[in-house]
Amino acid sequence: MSTDTKGKAGLEDVVATSSDICFIDGDRGVLSYCGYDIHDLAPSVSFEEVCYLLWHRRLPNRAELGDLQSQLAAARPVGEPMLRLMKSLPAVDGMDALRTLTSALAHYDAEAADTAPAAQYRKAVRLTAQLASLVATWGRLQAGGGPIAPDPALGHAANFLYMLTGNRPSPTAVRAFDTALVLHADHELNASTFAARVSAATLTDLYSAVVGAIGALKGPLHGGANADVMRLLLELGENAPMERVEEAIRQKLARKEKIPGFGHRVYHTEDPRATHLRKMSKELGAKSGQNSWYQMSERIEALVKADKKLNPNVDFYSASTYYALGIPIDLYTPIFAVSRISGWTAHVLEQYANNRLIRPRADYTGPTYPQRLVPLEQR
Repeated sequence: MSTDTKGKAGLEDVVATSSDICFIDGDRGVLSYCGYDIHDLAPSVSFEEVCYLLWHRRLPNRAELGDLQSQLAAARPVGEPMLRLMKSLPAVDGMDALRTLTSALAHYDAEAADTAPAAQYRKAVRLTAQLASLVATWGRLQAGGGPIAPDPALGHAANFLYMLTGNRPSPTAVRAFDTALVLHADHELNASTFAARVSAATLTDLYSAVVGAIGALKGPLHGGANADVMRLLLELGENAPMERVEEAIRQKLARKEKIPGFGHRVYHTEDPRATHLRKMSKELGAKSGQNSWYQMSERIEALVKADKKLNPNVDFYSASTYYALGIPIDLYTPIFAVSRISGWTAHVLEQYANNRLIRPRADYTGPTYPQRLVPLEQR
């Protein structure tokens, strides 16, 4: 474990723990879950398979996958107390709602305080099922619709889209959203995952650790960039002439404005997740007749690369991908949590299994010690 943190603002490159879950090589653009390259996983496996992989460090066989799918299906319905709470909340941001709702879930879980490993695992499964249902139902209610019960015959990605829109999603839409969930499932010690592990290291309950992670994800320096990307595209306008798009982006670059969705703290080459999301954005745009969003994104990428030498990150093409799927912008960051709950819970379970309180030190830069204490009447 590295102890030389002097000058390491934001703990950059400081090794804080060991983990079996996720490996990143930012120089080579490598992201792997439990040794499996994301380029092999993304086009080939379901989100449920990735959940099993993160929790068990191996991919499931057919029987194991079927068992997990059944557990998720059983946990997916939203209970009446949660529906009442959702309806009682004011018109708040999706992440604010998710933070409150996730905390409330603990009150209705009989195993919330059970620290046995088997109980902790069951809670991880239930949280993964429930967060997706909560976000989809919240989006449905905010759009003025009524809640839709999940279909036990549908998988995780398909159920989310069905519960959100009320329509049976196409195989193309399901595969695209499933892949997006796979790509967002884990990313080593990102801010929200580290927050979850720090919380878990105090031996707080799993729900509290996840609420801490949601709070960290809510911050604009961690989550929300894909929503900002879509707002930028909408500001430019659907089917806007490409020369107008180019001029607007050049002006923003000249003013030193940040273009959302570019650059990454870890990757020094293309974010490997962006590779797949770019392809999905193109395919979905073509099928939905909204190809202009992809074309605009492609042109913006070229301009930013030329001017700033920055590559798109996971947020850039996920914006137009989600928009083509009919997902409201307010749900973009909550969807990040719908996927990342698998990684958060995997890391929390790993922390519980080999725990030590996370208590780093600070490099003190305050007034010289010792200061002479002046009595109050002399100050």
